[in-house]
Amino acid sequence: MSDTVQVAMIGLGFGAEFIPIYQSHPNANVAAVCRRNETELNAVADQFGIEKRYTSYDDVLADKDIDFVHINSPIPDHAWMSLKALDAGKHVMCTVPMATTIEECRQIVEKVQTTGLKYMMAETVVYSREFLFIKELCEKGELGKIQHVAASHPQDMDGWPDYWERMIPMHYATHVVSPCLGLLDDFAEYVSCFGSGTVREDIAKKSGNQFAVESCHIKLRDSDLTAHVWRCLYDVARQYRESFDVYGTKKSFEWTLVENEPHVIHTAKKPEPEIPEKIEAPDYAHLLPESIRRFTLPQEIHDADHLSFLQGGGHGGSHPHLIHEFVTSILTDRDPWPNALTSANWTSVGICAHESALKGGEIVRLPEFTLPTRTVMNGG
Repeated sequence: MSDTVQVAMIGLGFGAEFIPIYQSHPNANVAAVCRRNETELNAVADQFGIEKRYTSYDDVLADKDIDFVHINSPIPDHAWMSLKALDAGKHVMCTVPMATTIEECRQIVEKVQTTGLKYMMAETVVYSREFLFIKELCEKGELGKIQHVAASHPQDMDGWPDYWERMIPMHYATHVVSPCLGLLDDFAEYVSCFGSGTVREDIAKKSGNQFAVESCHIKLRDSDLTAHVWRCLYDVARQYRESFDVYGTKKSFEWTLVENEPHVIHTAKKPEPEIPEKIEAPDYAHLLPESIRRFTLPQEIHDADHLSFLQGGGHGGSHPHLIHEFVTSILTDRDPWPNALTSANWTSVGICAHESALKGGEIVRLPEFTLPTRTVMNGG
């Protein structure tokens, strides 16, 4: 392979934001774009000067010049599109979640194992500046022994595409699961989850889920820790919050309660009024090639009016980190992080959590295929 990889962007709503980052990356090129609506396809392709334009996904996969696909299609398309791309010999970067069933996760993991191709779930939180900051503090020992991790993701999905009305809260839980497991470089072994409250009748009928909130405890496999995560999609009065909290013996980190206000670091053994300190997480653009560093900044977001950016604050500057991680994983022939196995574990936590909630909090174990053997290290 040359030192430049060729990507096809699949889905150009949210997906269009990634195009200028790829075009600025020293080792990537957007060779093609794909969208079902030809008028909208041409508008984006014209804007970014992209010659190859496809309305058919099959035509993209038949293009021998494409090294990998970056899938940004609606959630119901993630699993089958990933599997079809792997069958066609293409590497896959796919937005979250990996899938909505355990069986789909299993198929993707097995397909990656048999083909030797790369798969990466494009989880934004574990490349956000907040996560990179806390991960660095943790690795330096500044937090001490980690005692507990927690995360929340309340979000009002009214006004989003109607397929969200058929979504179960915990089936879109990777934004809360990933920082908890990723920070500790561990895997979920089993979960216990409760449903709370009820959504309105039309949402309950479409989704098959009555719970307004799903609240889950995760037992980590190689640790004495549990994590607590919760999710809601409808009928809960709360500003958007995509948060994680980390509690250590020396220092703890708590996400701000209000978007765009400072986070808080708590330091043990200080006089009580001095324990909390408001902080801003530093940017981590220095980890990136100079040509894409500017894309960690919200003002560089291409589609600044997209709801995911208005509510998510630009996803913590994560997008250029995601792109750089996957591009370099292909060029250096290593597993990206998260790889297929890790992505399946993170995704399956939410699927198993909903199963637990339906059983009144009964413990549900993660399937064995989502857990590495004790001698296998996670890639990335």
